Amino acid sequence: MSEIKDRRAQKKAQTRESIRTVAHRMFGDRGFDAVTIADVAREADVAVQTVFNHFATKEELFFDGRADWVDAAARAVRERAAGVPPLSALREHLTASVTEYLDWLRDPAHRAVIATLEASPALSAYERELHHVCVRRLSQALSEALADDEPRARGSEAHLMAPLTAAVWMAAIRALVIEQRSRLTESVDDAAMTATVALLTEQVLVRFEEMTPRGPAPRPRITGWPHPAVRRAG
Repeated sequence: MSEIKDRRAQKKAQTRESIRTVAHRMFGDRGFDAVTIADVAREADVAVQTVFNHFATKEELFFDGRADWVDAAARAVRERAAGVPPLSALREHLTASVTEYLDWLRDPAHRAVIATLEASPALSAYERELHHVCVRRLSQALSEALADDEPRARGSEAHLMAPLTAAVWMAAIRALVIEQRSRLTESVDDAAMTATVALLTEQVLVRFEEMTPRGPAPRPRITGWPHPAVRRAG
């Protein structure tokens, strides 16, 4: 019975991979909006329902295998080495990711993927949704990490800091890289341009790390008794 299940799982994985390979080739050749799920099914020699059994939408099919970044930031926080602060782990991950992305753009095949994405409003909208998912997952990971690393930050402080940190940091990456993608693909051989983006990323994230509170703000204490109470920062 186990052998039968293994064969079925292998067959299912092979079918999924075949559909994805065919679809990605067709999207690259004809553009995302010009290709239908029926076109993909016919080219992959499967039923339309088989495609939907593996991929809920055409946008999901396009991004399959191309959206590891959605979970990567949260994973970097959760899987950081012992003793490494969560924000340091996040900064190191994001700076390395930007450098890898700039190198990735040097491949003409990868630039073609970006061109397909940029040409489709539907894909651009779906990518923005993925960005929001990434921010939510990073926020959850930071909330857990801050509560573990800073006992005083348990409760409302961690829950406030985590989503703010996730939103600001990921917005910076989007502004520095994703929103400059067209210019970067045109200037991919410009070493000065890519070096500037990498340097700015490092500088911005280091500054964010330095500015982000590592625990709750000090609570005011009441002094001056028996005279009228005066509130001073602790």
